[in-house]
Amino acid sequence: MTTYIKKCTLEDLQTLQEISIDTFNSAFKDQNSPENMNAYLDKAFNLKQLETELSTTSSQFYFVYVNDEVAGYLKVNTNEAEVGQDCIEIERIYLKTNYQKHGLGKLLLNKAVEIALQLNRKKIWLGVWEKNDNAIAFYKKMGFIQTGSHSFYLGDEEQLDYIMTKTLS
Repeated sequence: MTTYIKKCTLEDLQTLQEISIDTFNSAFKDQNSPENMNAYLDKAFNLKQLETELSTTSSQFYFVYVNDEVAGYLKVNTNEAEVGQDCIEIERIYLKTNYQKHGLGKLLLNKAVEIALQLNRKKIWLGVWEKNDNAIAFYKKMGFIQTGSHSFYLGDEEQLDYIMTKTLS
């Protein structure tokens, strides 16, 4: 299995949309109503929204490839101050179902750590849905601790995301 990470550009817009919808839908469709899922997918992953995010200098997207197929992606925000100025945020880290539990999440997380260290940041934070037990367990294993919570809206439903933070050494 050959794996590598590549930074996304505007040329990757269509692929980014496809992987975003696919991975988010796979992860959360069984626990949410179709109406709320569709509302969120339409809002968060339309081409105009993704183009804006890709064009924002404080946001970076990276695809992880397995044998030249996009297996998932990472989105980091380098100017997000919800937890503090010395942090970066992992906004999204998603993998296709068939590529989970193969070390790719760790690979993407390590990319985020690399970015944080290059920017002399001391912490990484993320929000993870309180019902996403697998992701919470993964983040704990990777050294994150729960430091708070905030609301996340999926369609018209307010959900709770745990804020998890990792201090870098």
